[in-house]
Formats: sequence, structure tokens, C-alpha cells
Amino acid sequence: MTFIRPEARAALWRWREMIAAAALGALGLFWALGSYGAQALLGWALLGLGVVIAVIGMQRMRFRLGGGGPGVVQVDEGQIAYFGPLTGGAVALSELERLTLDHAAKPPHWLLDQPGQSALAIPVNATNTDALFDAFATLPGLRMERMLAELRKSGGHQVVIWERAPTRPTVHRLH
Repeated sequence: MTFIRPEARAALWRWREMIAAAALGALGLFWALGSYGAQALLGWALLGLGVVIAVIGMQRMRFRLGGGGPGVVQVDEGQIAYFGPLTGGAVALSELERLTLDHAAKPPHWLLDQPGQSALAIPVNATNTDALFDAFATLPGLRMERMLAELRKSGGHQVVIWERAPTRPTVHRLH
């Protein structure tokens, strides 16, 4: 028997990191301002930890676009697998060459390129796409804020979010 409506439970689950950060920060602030010595230092540390969790939680909230889309994503031991109604496949994170966001597809898709395979297309609203945030965070040199900003944009084009070895020249010469 549950006492919380499914819609309210979904909203609380979406805000879970922020709720935990607020609770941790409140406890830390209470200890920091209401006591002395080691407990006050622990309170300041908890407050700092609450701020860090809040920043990470905000990034995760910006990454979540809702579920209910086609297919299921599974991330297991450095491998991203997508099981869709029409397509599917798996890509090893260690072999990933390029991460692209395709706004031309409806809904937008993540395109994961691995040498020797066709690109794995994963809808941004597929079930369990939250796991992709942690997987993408392990890519060396990935700028999370840029990825999140591109995710919120619209348009009919593809945007390269990350490349292991850039194939385009970094400087465009006119002559």
C-alpha cells in the first residue's frame, strides 16, 4: 500500500539529488552554527558536500528529459547497450570515437560512433537514459556544461559533443 500518488513520487524521484543536498546542507548548517569544535568543522564539511551534491544534481536534472521513449538503455562495466523496437546494439566506452547529438531525428538521438560499426542511435528519452550521464562523464575531456546546453537547444542538425581524436582541423584557414 502506497500513500504517495505516482505523479508525486515521480516528481520527488526527479528531484532526489536536490532533496538530499538540501537535507545534508541543512544538517551541516545547523551543526556549523549551533556547535563548537569538531562538530562545527564537520558541519561546515557537510555543508560543502551538500553544495557539491546540489551542483551535480542540477546537472543530472538538466540531462533528464523524461522517459517513456522507445527502447531501453543499459550501462554495464563500460559498455552501453541499447535495445530498441527497431534497432539496437552495444558500444564499449573504451572504443568510443565520437559522441554526437542529432537534433534532426524525432525525438533527438545520441549517436555513438565506434570504429568498424555503424553508429548506435539512442533516443534522448529512452528508458534508463539517466545511466548515460555517468557513462558520458567518464569520457576524457568532455565538457558537461556544453553537452547540457546543446541538449536543450533545438534545430535540425547534428552537433559533435565529444571526439577522442578530432578529425577536423582546430583552426580554419581562409587561404
